[in-house]
Amino acid sequence: MLNIQKFPCNMLSENCYVVSDETSECVIIDCGAYYEEERRAVTDYIRTRNLRPVHLLCTHGHLDHNFGNNTIYEAFGLRPEAAPGDDVLMENMKAQAREMFQIETDYDFPAVDHYFAEGETVSFGSHKMDILRTPGHTPGSVVFHCPSEHAAFTGDTLFKGSIGRTDFPGGSMFQIISSLRQLCMLPDETAVYPGHGPKTDIGFELAHNPYMDR
Repeated sequence: MLNIQKFPCNMLSENCYVVSDETSECVIIDCGAYYEEERRAVTDYIRTRNLRPVHLLCTHGHLDHNFGNNTIYEAFGLRPEAAPGDDVLMENMKAQAREMFQIETDYDFPAVDHYFAEGETVSFGSHKMDILRTPGHTPGSVVFHCPSEHAAFTGDTLFKGSIGRTDFPGGSMFQIISSLRQLCMLPDETAVYPGHGPKTDIGFELAHNPYMDR
């Protein structure tokens, strides 16, 4: 069984997730913690529950999903893992801060530890997550799907009743529609944990989201 804790973060209310199981190993997905209290909330949750972080996973390379990578690196020694299509974004976080948020960050972002290979899976504890390539919001957007627990962490590809923007550099409406068709094939009971907003599931999205169709 997965234990999934959501932490709304930063000025865009991005969802960071800490996902653990009965072994106490955990992964951190999209650590967008910007303010000091958000950073403490994530690290305190991990430490007070004696969790052992083994991966810092990124659904994509936008800064609002990566503000807190330095905190995770300093606290637990983990560097981010992402898809190679977002290498330019991942390697230019400070430029994103200036261009997208008009702020100057006074800290350095850890370099990417690993770029996902085609067909790769992520393992922690007694669970595995498939890495689904879902370009469109960004060229390297991915979804982390745990089939055994019917859970998918969709980043900014799929939200409750909506989808991610495609008007940023590297975005593509054609690609995100193709990616959504892939997500439509997941079982209806698959819980969707998006990068912003509330939890949903594939069945609800097929019934209510105009971009989702079998």
